[in-house]
Amino acid sequence: MTATSVPTQMHAISTETRSTVDDVLDYARRRALYEDVPLDKPMTPRDLSRLASGSITADGIGARRAIALFENVLAPACLSTDHPGYLSFIPSAPTKAALAFDVVVSASAIYGGSWMEGAGAVFAENEVLHWLAGEFGMPQGSGGVFVQGGTIGNLSALVTARDAARRRNRDAGRADPGRWLVVCSAEAHSSIASAAAVMDVDVVTADVDADGRLHGASVSRVLDEHGDAVFAVVATGGTTNFGIVDDIADVGAAAKEHGVWFHVDGAYGLAAMLVESMRPAFAGVELADSVIVDPHKWLFAPFDACALIYREPSLALSAHTQQAEYLDTLTGKPDWNPSDLAVQLTRRARGLPLWFSLATHGTEPYRAAIAHGVDLAARIADEIRERDELSLVRDPQLSVVVFRREGWTLADYDAWSSRLLEEQHAFVVPSSHAGEPVLRFAIVSPLTTFELLTGILDTLR
Repeated sequence: MTATSVPTQMHAISTETRSTVDDVLDYARRRALYEDVPLDKPMTPRDLSRLASGSITADGIGARRAIALFENVLAPACLSTDHPGYLSFIPSAPTKAALAFDVVVSASAIYGGSWMEGAGAVFAENEVLHWLAGEFGMPQGSGGVFVQGGTIGNLSALVTARDAARRRNRDAGRADPGRWLVVCSAEAHSSIASAAAVMDVDVVTADVDADGRLHGASVSRVLDEHGDAVFAVVATGGTTNFGIVDDIADVGAAAKEHGVWFHVDGAYGLAAMLVESMRPAFAGVELADSVIVDPHKWLFAPFDACALIYREPSLALSAHTQQAEYLDTLTGKPDWNPSDLAVQLTRRARGLPLWFSLATHGTEPYRAAIAHGVDLAARIADEIRERDELSLVRDPQLSVVVFRREGWTLADYDAWSSRLLEEQHAFVVPSSHAGEPVLRFAIVSPLTTFELLTGILDTLR
């Protein structure tokens, strides 16, 4: 500690701390209200080391210099996932209301893990979760929690599923199998395999049809073969690479017939259920024992938020409630603690930005914004069909469009992608399908236009 330092220096209300808050909020306001969001691009470690090293010192460099370093060097070395031309992976497009309220969540110092400490925040989050459960057709009494992302959501749901299977075996006087199994398709998100590795269980993939969809018949064959070793079946409500929706009703019926937990991973695509014309594609979600959807994807919330919803939250409480003497005052109460419903204890109230945006705008603008992505994908797919040098790999079902540039190799795609980013036109990286390099547009932002997409296609000539 330097001679001038005092323990309260960083926390006291002073001219210095007021200036720090003002400087940070000024930048946040500028960034949130950019008319033209910069796409930006990564820098090499060498360049960042040259431009940004030395910020951590004994006495600090001051808020003004620190925010200037972030705004002018560090932030431009990060891609803006909310740029209308960010079309890779699954983009983010938070509303201005959600962005602004994310600042409030941090400023409020709310612990979102227990009802005792964060009742107001938890109540607001539960309002959103109950609304989503109703949209998905899940019964009264369903509930859940907002977790970090789809990986944690899927892991938490599968931990609950295995715990429920173990309890059933114990109640029936049956021994657990030597190895537990989870069934999904080869198109399932990589987080299912990741969760299985963490849990030390095995994944068995069931066959899909020519369109990449999982059906009940192939799931039933796996269940018949492996019997009681299977503790969960996972259907996907919109795969990341193609936006494919499994035959959820058929898969769910097979899981129910065999008495197996049914989980729907809708991290990207399940939000499309808010559009009336898309609801038939998701028939059967109401059969699920658990579902996830990521608001930081197609529900226009900032990173990071995954809504995990259980048909019977009490089963999650049994699986996840942590036991410790210092936690005794929190457990066993009639109100659910969010920390008892997933793999977590310390928890940010990450559902509040979505709550605020929904409360501000209402649900109808959300339906319109999601419909925009679906409609635009169909429109740009038609455009691709009209161009001789391009061809669709598969008709889009949601808002992901996968296509190829005839005659191009992976090296051609990589060079084109790098040039597109270097020119700050868009961020589109190649993917692959059945060993073939392909391109894909993942459309989320309502600010992404047909003209922007056709302009990108023009560069492929």
